[in-house]
Amino acid sequence: QVHLVESGGGLVQAGGSLRLSCAASGPTFNYAMAWFRQGPGKEREFVAAITWSGLITSYAESVKGRFAISRVNAKNTVDLQMNSLQPEDTAVYYCAAKYGTWAPKYSEYDYWGQGTQVTVSS
Repeated sequence: QVHLVESGGGLVQAGGSLRLSCAASGPTFNYAMAWFRQGPGKEREFVAAITWSGLITSYAESVKGRFAISRVNAKNTVDLQMNSLQPEDTAVYYCAAKYGTWAPKYSEYDYWGQGTQVTVSS
């Protein structure tokens, strides 16, 4: 059983930055980690993912060049650095874990955090 807890959300003006963190507990060896988000009235969508080794990362087109995912396995943490935030980035952001390789589909992830709210004002 893997337990995930997100932190770092908040309110920021357009153009600003936030750093989200996900603390994992339990057997996380060989788990890919990802961030998803769900905006008001929208479906949950893929944001970014990183493999266990950290060597492979993947991003949604909408966040490429603005967001960066990273992990420190020794600390069991996964971070999402978000720069140049825009109002359309407003959403609840979720951390997710999947055994093996990463995937863009939320249905393939085994464990989820409770989510953290990110609000970007214009």
